[in-house]
Amino acid sequence: MSQHFDDEAYYEISMPLLGDDFPELKVQTTHGPMNIPGDLKGSWFVLFSHPADYTPVCTTEFVAFQQRAEEFEKLGCKLIGMSVDQVFSHIKWVEWIKDNLDVEITFPIVAANDRIANQLGMLHPGKGTNTVRAVFVGDPNGKVRLVLYYPQEIGRNIDEILRAVKALQISDKNKVAMPADWPNNALLNDRVIVPPANNIADARKRKEQYDCYDWWFCHKPLDK
Repeated sequence: MSQHFDDEAYYEISMPLLGDDFPELKVQTTHGPMNIPGDLKGSWFVLFSHPADYTPVCTTEFVAFQQRAEEFEKLGCKLIGMSVDQVFSHIKWVEWIKDNLDVEITFPIVAANDRIANQLGMLHPGKGTNTVRAVFVGDPNGKVRLVLYYPQEIGRNIDEILRAVKALQISDKNKVAMPADWPNNALLNDRVIVPPANNIADARKRKEQYDCYDWWFCHKPLDK
């Protein structure tokens, strides 16, 4: 397992896997102390890390997240930013964004340390000492549902993260799967995929119940 050296101590680099409980973190944020995921119980959340405050790509990402904050809120999904900068740096950066770009960042930003960053697999020694652009989507039970890692040089597509949260919620509620590029799939448009039959009797009924390419590839309109 990779190791990141910090003075004379080191922390093992790990990362939560899909379906795991999100690691319990007691952190300081621009909105005060927070327990993650404890303080988020009952809500979906997106925790995303950035390499450093006062950097151009990160600034564009924070503006983009804020511009979509209302859409995340409608999904019952909270946004939390994070980097290993100190909290006073976060506060001043948020002020700079407000003063210079006329965008007020309303979500908290975590002041992490190497231990927390390594717990979440955000420090990749081959990419330098700053955190990479990690994204964790958690559900109301504090389970990890989606993990993305981007290098420092590439900004994230916030619309894709929003799409993923919507798709996860619909999948959970309707017990369906979502095709590529949903809701604009080349084959199915905004239709959803019915889980394949797992026995012969159900397989024989599938084409009578749904629109199908074959018994293992059936789809239907999303229930409104």
